[in-house]
Amino acid sequence: MNEQRSHRRTELLQYYSMRIWRDISNLIKWMILAVITGCVTGAVSSLFARALRLVTEYRGENHWIFFLLPLSGILIVFLYQKIGREDGGTNQVLSTIRSQDDVPLRSAPLIFVSTILTHLTGGSAGREGAAIQLGGSIGNQIGRWLRLDKEDSHVMVMCGMSAAFSAVFGTPMAAAVFSMEVVSVGVMYYAALLPCVIASLVASEFAAGFGIHPENFHVTGIPEFTAVTGLKMIVVAVGCAVVSILFCVVLHAVSRICSRWLKNPYVRVAVGAAAVIIITLILGTTDYMGAGNELIQRAVEEGSARPLDFLWKILLTAITMRVGFRGGEIVPSLCIGATFGCVMGQLLGLPAPICAASGMAALFCGVTNCPVTSVLIAFELFGFQGVSYYLIAVAVSYAVSGYYSLYRDQTIVYSKYKARYINRHTRV
Repeated sequence: MNEQRSHRRTELLQYYSMRIWRDISNLIKWMILAVITGCVTGAVSSLFARALRLVTEYRGENHWIFFLLPLSGILIVFLYQKIGREDGGTNQVLSTIRSQDDVPLRSAPLIFVSTILTHLTGGSAGREGAAIQLGGSIGNQIGRWLRLDKEDSHVMVMCGMSAAFSAVFGTPMAAAVFSMEVVSVGVMYYAALLPCVIASLVASEFAAGFGIHPENFHVTGIPEFTAVTGLKMIVVAVGCAVVSILFCVVLHAVSRICSRWLKNPYVRVAVGAAAVIIITLILGTTDYMGAGNELIQRAVEEGSARPLDFLWKILLTAITMRVGFRGGEIVPSLCIGATFGCVMGQLLGLPAPICAASGMAALFCGVTNCPVTSVLIAFELFGFQGVSYYLIAVAVSYAVSGYYSLYRDQTIVYSKYKARYINRHTRV
């Protein structure tokens, strides 16, 4: 009997020792991989962010370069035609995580150069699409070099996405969650939590050491939260949800028009660039070039925005991104949300800065279907003082914005309206 008990204790000790060792070895493995991914992706993304800053400053000092937008578009199309294949951008990265595609390493230099060209010549585009694709391709390649299995390789893709997002935007909390949340809405890839957090923090610190500092906005005049101000914020959030749907619909409409009437990619990008130039000259302002950071700053910190700023940004971003230029739609969506929220605040008698900040979070949520990431972005960009307004804006926008998205390969796993499984693709 004593021998049996002793044998049983030995078996239990071996069993738990093996489990503890397995968990510790996994921890060590993912911490090492995350640090490597964070350093490599952080270095490349920091270089990318620095290059974007330099070309944006150059464009601001040399307005003539805007007239080279058609030429830069033709060059971008040529690069993708001759060097790489026409890819799906962020959609390709999302489908990779679901085992349906691959992110080749050549995507990294292509998206780097093409986004730089887009911003240099004044296209209305963001930078997150490039950051996500950069990070995804780097993470995917590191997984290949280390001969990781399929599941671990997909975690490496998410790890790279988080690192690049964090380095470019300076929002490590939101970056860590975004890659886990954006692929399948309603299901978080918690297996990637540790590596995404570590890679995000490492990349953020790397970028800070490289001189890339996060953008923070000072929101003033935040009113006390009451039933009246809460109801007004609900109205703002509903409006932002509608605008997010409009943004997705316009993007889809421009894609459909281009595929029907402008089948040649060179003609398409040249015509689109000419349209952007003509509209910009008619409007008589350079505010809609690039990502729209100046519009965001004025709306959030000064409470100033023109009534149609958000509509012009929607149109010019849709044309730029759907005719062949590269960059991304997320930062333009933040600009759209800030300017629309600012105008709504002025109409409702609610301080414009808090409405602009809440509008940014609400629009981001509406076009990405990522409520947790949206709240974290609000916290990292604006602080915690307006937390009640940010929570309301994100929650209402998520509920009202329907199943639209910037990404056609994003899947809504659970219904937004009932606690049931639906597993459907979003509409773009």
